[in-house]
Amino acid sequence: VQLQAFGGGLVQAGGSLRLSCAASRSIFRIVGMTWYRQPPGKQRDLVASISIDGRTNYADSVKGRFSVSRDNSNNTVYLQMNSLKPEDTAVYYCNAVALNTITNHYSNNWGQGTLVTVSS
Repeated sequence: VQLQAFGGGLVQAGGSLRLSCAASRSIFRIVGMTWYRQPPGKQRDLVASISIDGRTNYADSVKGRFSVSRDNSNNTVYLQMNSLKPEDTAVYYCNAVALNTITNHYSNNWGQGTLVTVSS
């Protein structure tokens, strides 16, 4: 499964950005999609996830500010980030759990990161 993430950039504190991550479509069925982020010099942590039926989960640090959504018709997940803070600065990664509909095996897939920089 190929994942491509878009939408990172430089924004002032209080601003907004929208990230998107598109998964290639083939024999794979995307089950769950998740956004992670990794600040400079720190570990990679979960930001938000969404299941195939739309159930969402958020890190406490982004609740009320970030919103995750998905378009199952084109295997794309979005992360709307509002009221951004300098501490949101990180490389954001998308992850997809995919089911191979031929072999019935699951795989864990990562996209390339996209850098979000929030200036104070």
